[in-house]
Amino acid sequence: MTEPTRPLPPPTIDTRDGSLVAHSVATPRAFKVRGLLRVPPEKVIPVIFVPGIMGSNLKVRPNAVVTNQFDLKPGEAAWRPPNGLVQGITEVRRWLRRDPIQRQKILSPALLDVDRSGDLPESSLKEAQMRQQGWGEVHVGSYGALLARLQEELNTTFEQSGQQRKILPHWRKVIGCAPSRWGVRNIAPLTEDELMVHAAHYFPVYAVGYNWLQSCAVSADRLRERVLAIIKEWNVGNWTCKHVILVSHSMGGLVARACAKQIPAQVLGVIHGVMPAYGAPVAYRRIACGTEGGRFNRDLGDNVPDELFAVIAGRTAEETTPVMAVSPGVLELLPNQYYPAPWLSVKTVRTVNKTEQYREVLNLPQGNPYDFYRDTQSWYRMIDPSLADPAKDYARLPGGVSAMISKAIGTAEQFHRSVLADGPAAGSSEGAAQPAPAAATSGAKPKPYYHPRTYAYYGADEEHRSFGQIRWVAAEPSGQNLVITDNNLKQARLSHCFPDGTREVQVEGRFPLRFRPWLQDAAGDDTVPYQSGAGAAAGVLQAFRMQGYSHQGSFQHEDVILLTQYLIAKIVQSLK
Repeated sequence: MTEPTRPLPPPTIDTRDGSLVAHSVATPRAFKVRGLLRVPPEKVIPVIFVPGIMGSNLKVRPNAVVTNQFDLKPGEAAWRPPNGLVQGITEVRRWLRRDPIQRQKILSPALLDVDRSGDLPESSLKEAQMRQQGWGEVHVGSYGALLARLQEELNTTFEQSGQQRKILPHWRKVIGCAPSRWGVRNIAPLTEDELMVHAAHYFPVYAVGYNWLQSCAVSADRLRERVLAIIKEWNVGNWTCKHVILVSHSMGGLVARACAKQIPAQVLGVIHGVMPAYGAPVAYRRIACGTEGGRFNRDLGDNVPDELFAVIAGRTAEETTPVMAVSPGVLELLPNQYYPAPWLSVKTVRTVNKTEQYREVLNLPQGNPYDFYRDTQSWYRMIDPSLADPAKDYARLPGGVSAMISKAIGTAEQFHRSVLADGPAAGSSEGAAQPAPAAATSGAKPKPYYHPRTYAYYGADEEHRSFGQIRWVAAEPSGQNLVITDNNLKQARLSHCFPDGTREVQVEGRFPLRFRPWLQDAAGDDTVPYQSGAGAAAGVLQAFRMQGYSHQGSFQHEDVILLTQYLIAKIVQSLK
């Protein structure tokens, strides 16, 4: 056959009998280009991508009961991260019109569900197939290109020319990638024999979103159900499917771990990208002060996306607290019991001989970090209850908004101390008042759970600094007879909060100090500091300390995509 060929879209599977269904178009006889259809292997390993916080599209539940004051209708999109500058400006204008009451109403954990109708990337798959594989559930700007590329490149490995077999160029890139680009000195090479094992399987790529306002335990239940349904769908006709591979981004790593703990036999392996294994202090900062905008070490143009995101997510505590303070999913991103403590410091500065001298006075948390989050009275508190319920939705409930805050924090603590602990699998914990496990009261730290075949990568880049610590800094008053100690700072009373997060406090009832939240201090990826990302290293087969990307853009980085393909091929070798 000497005629040229054109590739046809990958075939779909008729779930009734397992038959392949391919589509082409009728052409005249004079058209000599033949359609080329790749018939996939009958052994199937779905690759399931789990996005990070705010990376899932959300809609109002179709059966939700909303009031006239609510500006969305049942079934309407409630959270749709923008794609590109034009959509970004449109979303900014929309969220600028929404006051804290509307934010609380719209982003209510119990009101929302995953929206499967989001934008789709360019792909060899037809739109219906992308929808069926869940691609519309996730933010296409962050993940669309990754999904399309994995779908294409995982399933094309060799080119056959007569009796000669050649490795395709995208796999030669994986094989030839220098280990230093993945943050390691040496790594086991990917061989042609291993690629043969890989090529004996078909890898349909799925995306599974989740309601990131709910507990990650609830999201893990949804992921588990989807995994089992996907496996069942592929076990028809001559097709066989026993396992899936989970690939996660950020918060999705917590969801994937909790899911894999429930069904380890159905999960062949897990790849975690930029997961906050120990949590991230930036979560405290965004609840307490609002979302930080542009970074001090960037040009103005580079800060535009961060500034737009800050407007959408909420620039002040008045805007963020009504959503985040009662959302277990958000609170599960706070520094947990494994994060190196203390991670919050209170400092003062004075000028001596034209030189600034800093003095560290108070370090927190001291003891259980969740007790620190429950503290709503101190001036350095994370949550101001008076900001948490502007819509008065919880006013009539027993205990009011304070009870809702306590319940959400308790759910987050239970998730990290039990659901993600290495031990018997636990189901969803949200909505149930559960006592703290014995480890919480004894001070013991159970080993975190990781699937036995897990890899992780994280950012440790000085050019993408993150909050490794939260630092409150105030100038010491001159000419006043005040000795600042840890005790009188703990007893100081909050007198005023400013929109930029600054807090004015009265020390000993008469000396005012203004504490400002300080800048990012640790190498990371703009969001997760290296201290947290590296936390997975003790529980996984290998962790990769990388540079060169931002948190949200990590799966758009070429080195990360190549590493993901390499790790998928390595995970498959366990089936030899």
